[in-house]
Amino acid sequence: MNPVQGTGSSEPGAADELPAVAPQLRALRRRASLTLESAAGAAGLSPAHLSRLETGQRQPSLPMLLALARIYGTTVSELLGETVAERDAVVRAADMEPTRAGGWTYWQAGAAGRGMQSLRVHVPYGAQGDIVRVHPGEEWLYVLEGRLRLRLGDTAHVLAPGDSAHFDSLTPHRIAAADRDGAELLFVHTLLQSPTATLCLGPTTPGETP
Repeated sequence: MNPVQGTGSSEPGAADELPAVAPQLRALRRRASLTLESAAGAAGLSPAHLSRLETGQRQPSLPMLLALARIYGTTVSELLGETVAERDAVVRAADMEPTRAGGWTYWQAGAAGRGMQSLRVHVPYGAQGDIVRVHPGEEWLYVLEGRLRLRLGDTAHVLAPGDSAHFDSLTPHRIAAADRDGAELLFVHTLLQSPTATLCLGPTTPGETP
């Protein structure tokens, strides 16, 4: 069953909790230049159901909001009508402070609060072990230096400098450096926005950023 077709859209009191959703849903769909039919199909909804959401006749569940935010290239906060702060389009190299977690090193290569997160990453040899990731979204990576081991489902790949990969994050995946000197890569992934959303790569160690 498609997760966005839940039963929580008609719960009592939902209309009072999400008053701004209906007009935002229609405005953001039109901003994305999507027809009612194409947006509904991408979200796993019927056009009639999406139309009722846009006119306030029904209220969306959280899985629906997450799916529609991804399709419209925005965040759940914007779908709810919350004000989005101004963000710089350019990130200067001098402003890229490294963050370390479990032996991995990250540099933010994009602005915070976007629907995607862009990073430059150093993956040390043997740091991730057998950790396998599965989560909603998409990921894209490009190897700058060294060789990277990438497992997608049951298939293993070795990527050299200049190689890239673009995959659905619901595919079980694991990333590890193939060489003793580690690997450097550019990494972009879709990010479910929340006040606590942070880096999603690398192993988690108590007291460190996951």
